[in-house]
Amino acid sequence: MSRSAAGYHHGNLQAALEDAALDLLETTSAAKISLREVARRAGVSHNAPYHHFGDRAALLSALGVRGMAALLAAQEEAVAAAEGTVAKVRALGLAYVAYAAAHPQAFALVFDPDYCAAGAPSAEMAPLIARNEELLGSLVDELVQEPGWEGRDPMALSAALWSTVHGMAQLITLGHLAPEAAEAALDALVR
Repeated sequence: MSRSAAGYHHGNLQAALEDAALDLLETTSAAKISLREVARRAGVSHNAPYHHFGDRAALLSALGVRGMAALLAAQEEAVAAAEGTVAKVRALGLAYVAYAAAHPQAFALVFDPDYCAAGAPSAEMAPLIARNEELLGSLVDELVQEPGWEGRDPMALSAALWSTVHGMAQLITLGHLAPEAAEAALDALVR
């Protein structure tokens, strides 16, 4: 049963609406999500979402924040489970790509400038972006101390790694690259 299949009965209506919308996001793009369908899935009146989200854009922004939090958590867990700097960088990239492959619509929403502006992130999104940047930055700072990596510009290397992994994730979500290709590609990149 999905998070919202039983309908909303009591508790936190905002979370129930977001859960219903996340369920929808598993099978449809953000562009096709309506507040009316979210309300139906949550088992509430079609006007209920407007009490928590002024409009569809506000709901999608909240979903982008939840998507970013999930993407960040996946990366943090993968890094914590890996041993050694190179293995941690590889794990970070694999987690990023795996999240995108498993949740392509949520991944797309995280980077959709209509809801999650890169230059001016929301108060909820900004700390998540900062944590994600710090995670990659701290690993790259360690990586440039490793044999074969020393002397490289950490900022440039961070940008190159993120760009490569993000591009790979995009290619996978769009069906241009098989998800299984990610592991070998990351090995070729960092080993």
